[in-house]
Amino acid sequence: MPRFFTNEIDENNIVLTGSDANHIGRSLRMRTGEAVTVCCNGTDYCCTIGSITADTVYLDLVEKHRCAAEPNIEVTLFQAVPKLDKLEYIIQKSVELGVSRIVPVLTRRCVSRPDEKDFEKKKLPRLNKIAEEAAKQSGRGIIPEVTSMVSLKEALSMMEKLDRTVLLYEEEGGCSFGEVGFDGVKSVGLFIGSEGGFDREEAESAVKIGAKQVWLGRRILRCETAPITALSILMFLTNNM
Repeated sequence: MPRFFTNEIDENNIVLTGSDANHIGRSLRMRTGEAVTVCCNGTDYCCTIGSITADTVYLDLVEKHRCAAEPNIEVTLFQAVPKLDKLEYIIQKSVELGVSRIVPVLTRRCVSRPDEKDFEKKKLPRLNKIAEEAAKQSGRGIIPEVTSMVSLKEALSMMEKLDRTVLLYEEEGGCSFGEVGFDGVKSVGLFIGSEGGFDREEAESAVKIGAKQVWLGRRILRCETAPITALSILMFLTNNM
């Protein structure tokens, strides 16, 4: 069933306009009576098409319920900035796996060091579009946000506000995922390095603000493999997989 997203909804007057309406009428060639889902803040509104005009689709509400695909924890992925194609892949797969927010972080060993203004104006809109498309494809109830690029200091400040933060560090030490403990946790941060990983001072800074250092074993994972692995384990441990 086609899925569309909105930030506000009037249950008595559900309408889709603009590109969504155009997609329904021209690309999907849908007709009155056919079913669509409108997602708003984690709630699925199951509707049928009442009528279609050139630029507006009027919907009739059938039922609403919490989106079953949404995890019961909010996960923020703090991803040290990799090359753009890898970041796009990470965003797509992270959204499919249930991440709530992706925060690109500029760390010392980042091979890719995009200009902040260029990243904001040119790259960020595309990255959020990738997140939106992945959310639709995977049946999510929200579109996870890809934020502006932040410094390590800014990222650490954001992590301090979460219930739990996990630092994936390639050097031996720390604990396993299963030893972290997620009972009663509502918000989790995953901090993952770029192609060059973290230097020791950065890792220590994260541990000082309460991050749990996790070691995934002797095989060093690529920066695009690590977040997918970490999210899969986290979702499994919290009964969201």
